Formats: sequence, C-alpha cells, structure tokens
Amino acid sequence: MPSPLIWNTDPILFSIGPLAVRWYGFFFACAFICGMIWMQYLFRQEAKNADHLEPLLYRIMAGVIIGARLGHCLFYDPVFYLSNPLEILKVWEGGLASHGGIIGLFLALYIHSRKHPATPLPWLADHLMVAGCLGASLIRMGNFFNSELVGIPTTGSLGVIFTRVDLIPRHPVQLYESIAYAACSFFLFWAWKKGAGNIPWRLTSLSLIMAASARIFLETLKTQQTAFALPVHMGQLLSLPFLLCGLALFLYTRTYKVLPQPPSANHATRSKKKGNR
Repeated sequence: MPSPLIWNTDPILFSIGPLAVRWYGFFFACAFICGMIWMQYLFRQEAKNADHLEPLLYRIMAGVIIGARLGHCLFYDPVFYLSNPLEILKVWEGGLASHGGIIGLFLALYIHSRKHPATPLPWLADHLMVAGCLGASLIRMGNFFNSELVGIPTTGSLGVIFTRVDLIPRHPVQLYESIAYAACSFFLFWAWKKGAGNIPWRLTSLSLIMAASARIFLETLKTQQTAFALPVHMGQLLSLPFLLCGLALFLYTRTYKVLPQPPSANHATRSKKKGNR
C-alpha cells in the first residue's frame, strides 16, 4: 500500500512586508476573475451593455463575502458571535460559509437585475452558475492549501497527512469537493452549449441539484465543523434546502417551451459578411 501524502505546505503564498497573501485568498480571487471573464464573454455574445459588468462584479463580491461571513457566524458558532458581535467583522481571521455565500450571491443578482432589467435574474443566475461551480472548485483548493476542513481518518491509499492538523492520514475531502464542483461546471457548460441556457432557471436548477448532492454525500467524509454537537453535519442540513429548491426549479422549468433565440450581435455580423448563406 502506498504511503500517505505528507502535506505541510505553508498557507501563505508570499509576503510583502507586513502584508501576507495566502493561497486561500489567491484561489478566492481566481474564482472571481473566472466569473468575470465568463460574464464578459456572455455580454459580448448577446450584445448586452458592458457598462453594467463593473457594478455587477462589485455587487457579487459584496454579496458573496458578506453572505459567507454571516453564514459562518450564524450557522456554525452563533452563540459566540452573537455574544461578541464585533468578531463578525474580523473576516481576515477566517471563517466563511459557502451556503451563506450562495444566498448572498442570489441577493446580489436580484438587486442588480432590479436596477438593470436588460439582464433579468434568471439569465444572470443561469449563466453565472457555470463559472460559479468552477469558482467553488477553486475555493476548495484554497481550503486544501490551508489544511482546513479536513476529512476523517482513513487507511486507504488516498490518505493525506495534514501536519498542521495532526499526523493521522485523512481523506483529502477538499480535493474530492473541488473535483466534484469542477465536474459540475463542465457539465453546465456542456448543457449551455446544448441550449439549456434558453430555458429560464434550468442551469440554476441543475447546479443546485448537483452541487448540493455532492456536498451532502462528501460531508460524511469530513470532520464536524460546528462548535456544538449535531447528529448530522451542518453542511448536510444546509445543503438539503438547496437540493429541494433545485429539484423544484427543475420541475418548474419542465413547463417551459424552448423558444428560438435571436442571433447575437457577433453572429449577425458574421452572417452579413458571409452573405447570409
């Protein structure tokens, strides 16, 4: 049997004076950059106003970070944070919950869609989910480099010893989740190419079903994260409503008829150059 991987990577990527850039922050930033590149591509393809991209990015960043922070404080250790509310502001000390980030993301998209009706909420949510799942995959890589959210002990060949935690071989469940979310992103991209993006909420429903199902299953391999005892993992409890919402949305999308979409501005330009053959 192969020896387990010894993982003792420094969570700090590099330092400039008193400023330390962590691997987690690097992967978190990459997630936003991927989302921005993807949305820029979509805006060009569908000839939408590119001036709306910058406020969209700011709203998404604010929604995800605030939502993730509040989610961690209220879901995982509410007694401590409600007793010490100023601690909620110390984001730099760590503590972000993905479920809270997703809620914050949807609130940000809702606010943006209200201010810019040309990009309605279903369109924003559906198309952003393609990059969103990839972003979730990158963030889990950040958790791996941080040696956090580790798995339960294992005697299998996939065990990793996180020396910053202990000397016990554990499931690298962060990598399992990263692979699962990356697979979700590639599937959603394929579905978008096949026209699923023409059905409002279809891509959103698929992303919620797949990501929540993966999270519920993989939480069984993860150590308990809450400051209080639970019969199941908090991640499983929080994922269940997202799974049910995804299933309900998918059934709702079954009532839609796929309508032919007008060609994008780029496609129309190419057609003119070819003489509309």
